[in-house]
Amino acid sequence: MGSEERRLAETKTLLKITQEKLPASQIGLEIEVPAELSRQIYDRVVNDFVRSADIPGFRKGKVPRQVVLQRIGQARLKAAAVEELVQNGLQQAIDQEKLAVLGNFQLNSDFEQLVSQYQPGAPLTFSAKVDVSPEVKLGDYKNLAVTAQAVEYDPTKAEAVLAEHQQERATLIPVEERPAQLGDVVQVDFAGRLVPDEDKAAEGEAESTDAQETANDILGGEAKDFQLELTPGRFIPGFIEGVIGMASGETKEIPVTFPEDYFQEELSGQEAVFTVTLSDIKEKELPSLDDEFAQEISEFKTLAELQQFLEGRYQKEAEQQTQANINEAILAELLRTLEVDLPETLVNNEVNFLLTQMATRLQSQGIDVNQLLTDELIPKLREQARPEAEVRIKRSLSLAEVAKQEAIQVDPKQVEERYQALLEQLSGRKIDRDRLRSVVTEELLEEKVLQWLKDHAQIELTQAAESTDASESSAAADPEEAIAVDAVVDQSPETEPSES
Repeated sequence: MGSEERRLAETKTLLKITQEKLPASQIGLEIEVPAELSRQIYDRVVNDFVRSADIPGFRKGKVPRQVVLQRIGQARLKAAAVEELVQNGLQQAIDQEKLAVLGNFQLNSDFEQLVSQYQPGAPLTFSAKVDVSPEVKLGDYKNLAVTAQAVEYDPTKAEAVLAEHQQERATLIPVEERPAQLGDVVQVDFAGRLVPDEDKAAEGEAESTDAQETANDILGGEAKDFQLELTPGRFIPGFIEGVIGMASGETKEIPVTFPEDYFQEELSGQEAVFTVTLSDIKEKELPSLDDEFAQEISEFKTLAELQQFLEGRYQKEAEQQTQANINEAILAELLRTLEVDLPETLVNNEVNFLLTQMATRLQSQGIDVNQLLTDELIPKLREQARPEAEVRIKRSLSLAEVAKQEAIQVDPKQVEERYQALLEQLSGRKIDRDRLRSVVTEELLEEKVLQWLKDHAQIELTQAAESTDASESSAAADPEEAIAVDAVVDQSPETEPSES
């Protein structure tokens, strides 16, 4: 008889089990292993030791039982028997009580005490607790009342994106007859120093002027041949405005005040003076906004076709964002009706998933996660990820409960279509196909449940104009499938004078 057959034969004897409902979706179990099973397990453990014992003077498997007992010791045999009694007893209890268990069990009884009290052939009682699938209770989800923002399509957005592409492809023309003006690109040398307040000035009266100026120099606030586009808001307030009107070869002192929220805290709110020498002025000559320009930045042959595409793209984005806002409002309201006690196993698994996602993103950026994710940092990251993990679990459980209550199911044909599309998209990559199909099924089911909730909800839309900032829409303005262009906005860092 094989080990599995022996285990099944041994566990035919019913256990005496007492259940107790605990917080965090746990079930406490007090399990009494009957005397008969206690003796069977102990005898089998001893026999296993007899068969495997390698003792000089005896052939393997032929060592007398008494010799094995003396050599190995009663304590070790009892410990091995108790360990197996707990493992097998708990598994039989789970099967016997038909518990939907998540993760591993936790032994409440003290193991050493169990071993010391255990007598082969006598009943063994121990207690443990297990995480189980949580009980989900939803309130009135059939008529949710929500308010969500409707994102309106901004017809100027396509124009702003095309204007950004014009700026990127502008030609710089040298200027000699006029001073610098808004929109020019200039070359400057600059050096900044802080303006000491009156108290500091009084304290430093005894110091030399040179020493004071050296002490007030701004660390990093100096540059040579620095190319600067005269666009408002790029640098410290007042700096760009001070350069405007300067002539080539001119030197000027420009007073500025660092913003209160400046990233260098020691400079926040500080007054400073930058000595600026302007050496070169160039103005931008923009390319014509015509069919040739459209062909240069996209796959379209005419400017009209490109404009039509961008308008359609942004209209679709606005509609999608509106639906996403409705979905978020529906889910938030649904969670307010939810009562659930989350088991720690589910939370830990979701936290692990989020951290794995983060590590994958970092690796894709060329970051060595082994050096970044230290033993000291990981617990902090786990704690930070926990709230998001709990919300994700609650959403999934809520949607699954609605699907259960309303008998909502997915069409296998839709699952297969999306599954095959993803397989083609992920061609050449190593993937878990069963997991992929499961994820597709879950996503489609959640989509159907959300649509059912929206169909039965009272939805009030409030108007919110979509941002016209071209930088916020650069990703959408540059779809790989339609426009093969550089990023709409220059991705190079905008360095302020004090950082150069």
